[in-house]
Amino acid sequence: MLGWSINLFRVFGIRLAMHFSFLLLLAYVAWEGWADSGWTGVAWSLAFVAMLFTCIVMHELGHSLTARHFGINVRRILLLPIGGMAEFDSIPREPRLALLVTLAGPAVNFALVVLLWAFVRPPAGGMLGDVPLNFRGFLYGLWFVNLIMGSFNLLPVFPMDGGRILRSLLAMRQPYLRATFWAATIGKVLAVVGIVLMAVRWHNPLGAVLFAFILLAGEMEYRSVKRREEAQARWDVMLRRVYGVPAGSRDEARIELLHGPN
Repeated sequence: MLGWSINLFRVFGIRLAMHFSFLLLLAYVAWEGWADSGWTGVAWSLAFVAMLFTCIVMHELGHSLTARHFGINVRRILLLPIGGMAEFDSIPREPRLALLVTLAGPAVNFALVVLLWAFVRPPAGGMLGDVPLNFRGFLYGLWFVNLIMGSFNLLPVFPMDGGRILRSLLAMRQPYLRATFWAATIGKVLAVVGIVLMAVRWHNPLGAVLFAFILLAGEMEYRSVKRREEAQARWDVMLRRVYGVPAGSRDEARIELLHGPN
């Protein structure tokens, strides 16, 4: 499914791609804008989506450029209707490195919040729906989106950055798989609370669906890490049997096993 995408262009040498379902989002937003204010509504709605996903790309570039600085190759940044996703060749396992890569995304959003504060004035209602359709209103929308995006991503749940930050902090004191288990468990508990609040207190079905997705994402993250850990354990056993090397030497042994001795 993620292969159904359109390559757009490169940013800092990183390929930017758009999933085909993103076009459905644009069509829906344009229709909503037309129903509200005609062609003016269409232009404003599409401009807002373009602004929103520009912020998402900048967020993902924060992750990507930091990862590349530490020698991790970035395949692409993929735009989806629910946000963006940076695809790395490998996920950093060293807790401090993973923490830096993860924090870089929200840091971009909060840097934009600080820079834009001098140019924005909140509308009387204080909400995005009260923003006037002019340049100052556009800047306020940009400020508001980055504030919400940076804050929401710090929630300690997967697949948000906060879940990965929590795992990195836990992994500094315990094994990676156990850290993932506790981070995923905490995230799932918070997701259940979010579902209840959205469905019962605020009567927001879309919000309940979002937290249901977060609940599933936590379990998927733990199962994925567990499969990788089990596969790595089997690989280590095979290397010890074939070469008689300790697990700490597995990288050199893997090269010799794949390519043969010199």
